[in-house]
Amino acid sequence: MTVQASITEDRATLRHWLILATVTLSSTLYGMSITIANIALPQLQGALGATQDQIAWTVTFNIVGTAVITPMTGWLTQRFGRRRLMLYAVAGFAISSILCGLATSLPELVVYRICQGAFGAPLVPLSQAIILEVFPRRQHSIATAVWGMGVVFGPVIGPTVGGYISEAYDWRWVFYIIGPFSVLAFVGSWLYVRDDRVDPNSRLDWTGFISLSIALAALQLLLDRGNRLDWFDSTEVMIEAAVALICFHIFVAHILTAPKPYLNPWLLRDRNYALGVILVFLYGMLNFTPMVLFPTMLQNLRGYPDSIVGILLAVRGIGALLGNIVVVWINRIDPRIGLALGFAAQAGSCLFLAQFDINMTTTDVAWASAIQGFGVGLAWVPLTIIMFSGIDSKDLPEGASVLHLLRNIGSSIYISLTVTVIIRSTTTNYMDMSRAINPYNELLSFPDTMGRWDVGSVEGLSRLSGEIERQASMIGYLNAFYLLAITGFVSIPIILLVRRHDRRS
Repeated sequence: MTVQASITEDRATLRHWLILATVTLSSTLYGMSITIANIALPQLQGALGATQDQIAWTVTFNIVGTAVITPMTGWLTQRFGRRRLMLYAVAGFAISSILCGLATSLPELVVYRICQGAFGAPLVPLSQAIILEVFPRRQHSIATAVWGMGVVFGPVIGPTVGGYISEAYDWRWVFYIIGPFSVLAFVGSWLYVRDDRVDPNSRLDWTGFISLSIALAALQLLLDRGNRLDWFDSTEVMIEAAVALICFHIFVAHILTAPKPYLNPWLLRDRNYALGVILVFLYGMLNFTPMVLFPTMLQNLRGYPDSIVGILLAVRGIGALLGNIVVVWINRIDPRIGLALGFAAQAGSCLFLAQFDINMTTTDVAWASAIQGFGVGLAWVPLTIIMFSGIDSKDLPEGASVLHLLRNIGSSIYISLTVTVIIRSTTTNYMDMSRAINPYNELLSFPDTMGRWDVGSVEGLSRLSGEIERQASMIGYLNAFYLLAITGFVSIPIILLVRRHDRRS
């Protein structure tokens, strides 16, 4: 090899690693954006004058935005080329993040969070495609491993960084901090990503895309506003339900008859893929929901500072990393074992959380968070292996889109449902416990029993009312954790129906 050839090869290798650093940074930022805002939910609730169910919109609609756009990544890549799409996605993601920090009302923040999720949606699948395209096959494993670490650690770093930033400054800086690093990702994409191949003849199934988008938006609005509007006693909820049903009908009828549908329904003829669709939906229900419940529970009921809550959520990421390591060994035996253990760990951690009382300790929460993360890491890889075990390689990109779509939809739906459970349980239990505060309850006349809750003064009654509400709210969280635990345990029998395939055969 000549000196000139050696220099050229070294430059190409350096460029490959700079591309890897760029796309890893982009994926990490996107992973951070999913979890970093969860820490600031109590601050957001107070700053924007929102209730608990309203502030959850900033999470659920961000996930919906991601879910709707993710299946479009393939078409967007063909239409604009990988380099342009990467630049557009990073720029839009950065601008949306800054706008989130500048928001002055809840509707503004929800709209900007939708944009943040939509622009961030292509980053992970696009980054993976760029890595596999740029690196030679012999380096795919190491390059994917380095990139995967960024994807895994993004959600881990997010709560920790978000906790310290929101405590030291305020909630706006949770979004501002994403901006400077997004600029680095944009510059890296501009300098090093070179693939601009486009297919002008590429077509998107607009009917499928629009009908699915409207259906998901209507369903999410129904779930988020249903409790506040007394469900089907409200005209708005009735309209949202009708729109969701009609658009879902149009979507299903269209993909069953279109020659090139937005999502291919015939993949469901494979047994493992069909079961995987159900399992990934249930996995999504268990995945992000606890991360939304933790901050409000720990801060509102126990007064934990943001920094401590961030650390407790980061422990979940450490558990997920350990689960990813252990599952490599388990998959050599049978992926179904890892999948079952993963769901059992998530369900068990939620059952453990459901045994807490108002005096829960930091250690107990950390253990529950770690076990939950371990289950998430343990289940994810076997789930993807099983889901795609009988699918032809040409259908893998579309299958992966469905996987991410259903995982995100499951998360957004269950976040709304669990918040509804908490609010309704809190209201019901507050009313039940308040009945004991009456002139005929002899215990109220003993100062040693009542302590500082003096029912003979307005201040004492106010303190007593606050404590009753705190205890009632704790019961609401316990009911939500019971619901999550039941969901996890119900998933395990489905795994027994999965067939084992050997991809090497």
